[in-house]
Amino acid sequence: MKLTILGCYAATPRTITNPTSQVLEIRNRMFLIDCGEGTQVQLRKNKLKFFKINHIFISHLHGDHFYGLVGLISTFMLLNRQTDLHVYGPKGVKEIVLLQLKFSNSFTGYKLFFRELSSHESEIIYEDEKVLVKTIPLKHRIYTNGFLFQEKIGDRKLNIVAVNKHKIETCYFQKIKNGIDITLDNGSTITNNELTFDPVQPKSYAFCSDTMYDESIIPIIYNCDALYYETTFLESEADKAKSTMHSTAKQAATIALKANVKQLILGHYSTRYANINLFQQEAEIIFPNVLLADDGKVFELD
Repeated sequence: MKLTILGCYAATPRTITNPTSQVLEIRNRMFLIDCGEGTQVQLRKNKLKFFKINHIFISHLHGDHFYGLVGLISTFMLLNRQTDLHVYGPKGVKEIVLLQLKFSNSFTGYKLFFRELSSHESEIIYEDEKVLVKTIPLKHRIYTNGFLFQEKIGDRKLNIVAVNKHKIETCYFQKIKNGIDITLDNGSTITNNELTFDPVQPKSYAFCSDTMYDESIIPIIYNCDALYYETTFLESEADKAKSTMHSTAKQAATIALKANVKQLILGHYSTRYANINLFQQEAEIIFPNVLLADDGKVFELD
């Protein structure tokens, strides 16, 4: 699982920083999470094969989280994309995007699907044989979701020494990895536990967009491997965080601690702060394993 930060600063873009956008690569899938201004430029700058993006998740309809969406959709059209594109976001995202495309006469040559969200309960919005994505309802000034990405348990791992010992043919390998016992030609049965090792433990990643402190998300993200949490302010501006329905670094660390996550990644820093290391210093008082996001930074979540 690999996370590439395209942008992680609050509100307005600058020449040296970009608003929220990131790419999660998980089980050979590439998911785009939020799409602030400059996202497609950042995709190119970070040399990501963005034609592999088939699913885009938008947390909420504040500009610094989705104003780059229609531009990316239009660029896909200009580059003759043929693959379907799926957008998941709050109710209204479809109307906004289609209106922009309509008045610019820029309808796509590929199929564009929208899954509009309105529930205030966590729900599964994407699932295939390897990955599941569910919403994390957040409390912000407008309807907002985070997203929890979970790997499913994969195949068992072949014990090659045991397989060779019993001279089992390769045509049976997939059945073995699926957990099935094997009966040899002489009638004896070899148990799957002898032929395999346990599968790699699945990983999980939680993305929490703009939100005020809210412990109701803890059961949803409990025990996740990595939590990205947008912390716009330091505790010295806790009143400002409360009035704008954002969080502080201390509050993010408290959530991480109570949710027993393995790793906390901070982002969405207010540009009022000259040194983002202050966010890490504040959070580490509460939670020991804190990392700082920054534009272009890559995290290997293994």
